[in-house]
Amino acid sequence: MTALDIFCNHDFPAAAKGLLESGIAGHRLIGALAEADVALGQPDVAGVVASPRLRWTQLTSAGYTNYDRDDLRAAFTARGAALTKSSLVFDQPCAEHIVALMFAQARQLPAALAEQRGARGWPQKALRSRSRLLRGQSVVIAGLGSIARLVIGMLAPLRMEVTVLRRRVAGDEPAPAAAWDSPEATRAFGAADHVLNVLPAAPGTDGFFNAARLALVKPGAIFYNIGRGNTVDQPALIAALTSGRLGAAYLDVATPEPLPPDHPLWTAPNCFITPHTAGGHEDESLRLVRHFLDNLARFAAGRALLDRVL
Repeated sequence: MTALDIFCNHDFPAAAKGLLESGIAGHRLIGALAEADVALGQPDVAGVVASPRLRWTQLTSAGYTNYDRDDLRAAFTARGAALTKSSLVFDQPCAEHIVALMFAQARQLPAALAEQRGARGWPQKALRSRSRLLRGQSVVIAGLGSIARLVIGMLAPLRMEVTVLRRRVAGDEPAPAAAWDSPEATRAFGAADHVLNVLPAAPGTDGFFNAARLALVKPGAIFYNIGRGNTVDQPALIAALTSGRLGAAYLDVATPEPLPPDHPLWTAPNCFITPHTAGGHEDESLRLVRHFLDNLARFAAGRALLDRVL
């Protein structure tokens, strides 16, 4: 097996770094991207494009917006290089995060916790009457990657009515699907109790959830965003919450990040924010390394890479 020079600029904690160093036995970690055969982390985009030896880059993120460039695609195509990402590290925690938020809203947990931190009353009757069963409710999921597929599987025992919205319907969807701006999508929005946004930052998704689309949604529906902040028109979202058009919003992403303390999203009615933690889990660094080592073995053996973008 030919030894590979591997550049890594991800700041792994000690345990993960040790796993990486032991796992690449027979290969070398180096500090110069221009001399590398393989890159791991978030390497400089211009350097990735210009590096003549670079044959494979694995990103330590699920997103790859900064690398979605014509010059990079041309360079990688010309030298037969590959680009992979780490969606398979983050899809399970993201899916669990979404479902946890759905259950929290259904069981009125934010209101109960606010009562504990505030007046410490006992609004039993009010909270019981506002609690809902998820079973049988309708869900629209915008975007269909690995996260959405896992969510659909998790919701299956609840017998929820799930509709997937995609740019183009491919026919391989695990639930009924519709194109973004089709009449079927409009009907799905109008019936939705829950709208889940898992869209990435990509051409055509900027401001996807604008005032017009939010106006299509069933009054009182709950909106969730663990995709990217720029896929939502945030002033339009705040207006929909303020008017009561939306029953609540659960956001794990926003624009900008970190969200400034005086940003109006913090105080928008029934808006609940987690600080981009949906993909987080205690062993994510170790899983990032294992994902890379799995792909490294595949790369060295000439096998198909996981999470491949290019």
